[in-house]
Amino acid sequence: MWNGIKFPLKPAFRPSGFFRVAAVSAVLLFLAATGRSKETFTTPGLVREFFGSLEEVRQAVQFVVHDQIIHGTLIFDKEPILNGAEAVASTPLFDPWQGPGDIYFKIRKNAIAPRHFLESGDQGTIAVRFVLIPVDANRTRVKIDAIYQETAHRIFHPSDGTVEKSEMKEIKDQLETLQEAAALAADARRRQTSAELVRQSVVRQREDETTRISNAQSAQKDLEQQVNALHHELERRVKAPGGDLKAAPFQSAATLKTLSAFTDVVILIVTPHWLGVETPDGQRGWLPENLLEQLP
Repeated sequence: MWNGIKFPLKPAFRPSGFFRVAAVSAVLLFLAATGRSKETFTTPGLVREFFGSLEEVRQAVQFVVHDQIIHGTLIFDKEPILNGAEAVASTPLFDPWQGPGDIYFKIRKNAIAPRHFLESGDQGTIAVRFVLIPVDANRTRVKIDAIYQETAHRIFHPSDGTVEKSEMKEIKDQLETLQEAAALAADARRRQTSAELVRQSVVRQREDETTRISNAQSAQKDLEQQVNALHHELERRVKAPGGDLKAAPFQSAATLKTLSAFTDVVILIVTPHWLGVETPDGQRGWLPENLLEQLP
């Protein structure tokens, strides 16, 4: 109102279609500067080949997948690592893997602007994918990809490589630990096997020695039995009522001594009718063969 004259009010400003399009374009440009949609998103990832069987590398990867840590990033500077990760069977943050190999995932939800994801902001989810590809019996290839998606804007941010490198290092360290433990266990088994072989060798030596001693004792016993048998064959005793021990093998020879009945003698010389004998006291002489009989 001016001096009682009313002027019409100026209508409020309303953007034209051109300005609305310009505003939407500005938002899209901003989002394009800070991240990418899933349709255009790619990540170079990191690939490394390990000297180890598929099962050895799988154990190392599974350990890292379940360690509840996203390595190589953080959300607060005062916290050196980012805990709270969980292993999952799958995640829509990655397109389905089309190549060969076994796939593992771990994610960390509610991460606020995590470090080492390009132009990351707001709150979202970090996802890490591990792909195991066997090369041969002793070599296995591992591929790791890491991404971050903002929850509100659904924009994807790639890792700058730090996460992949850090996760790969954890796998390397764990694999070396497993292989070292396996080598130590194998060495312990070799030592145990060697000790067992030595023990078995000592046991066999003792058994062989025992067998040799037993065989020697048996041979000695057999020899003693043979000697006794031979000695029994060579022993005779004088028949009753006794007889004269002659100096020569004929009746007219001089008598050395008279032997009483049942005197044991040892045969030294055998002739057709006379036997050269030795008495228990060492006296040697001759007796007629018919005067002696075998011991019972």
